[in-house]
Amino acid sequence: MFSKACEYAIRAVLYIAIKSIDGSKLSIKEIAKEIDSPEPFTAKILQRLSREGIISSLKGPNGGFFLEPKSKPIPLAAIVKVIDEVDVLHSCALGLKECSDKFPCPIHDDIKSYKAKLRQVMNEKTVQQLSQELKDGKTFLRNYKVKISR
Repeated sequence: MFSKACEYAIRAVLYIAIKSIDGSKLSIKEIAKEIDSPEPFTAKILQRLSREGIISSLKGPNGGFFLEPKSKPIPLAAIVKVIDEVDVLHSCALGLKECSDKFPCPIHDDIKSYKAKLRQVMNEKTVQQLSQELKDGKTFLRNYKVKISR
């Protein structure tokens, strides 16, 4: 459903949020390694997220990407909107322009409730909530838990 760039963006923002708790600023290289994404692709994604105010960045020897400690809650839908641009949460699963309740695609009725639930989750769940779950060890981003400095 989401583009590969969007998947990487969500994982990157969650990783940045966790590591920002202790004030860390992360390099593109570290983020790319942790989210298992190619560095040049990760760089483009992070630049876009930074330009749109989802994450922050500082240049220089002590710079890197981070999440402001007192930033307002960031719903996952905000990341999707920045990266995928088109509203994938409302668009046709088959990519048809005219798909609607009145003119449904072959799978429209079958996935309508699923997409509504997904929209709800993406609008209600925030980066801050999910990063706390990661920090508490309730969820994971890779096949191992993210190491958090305390």
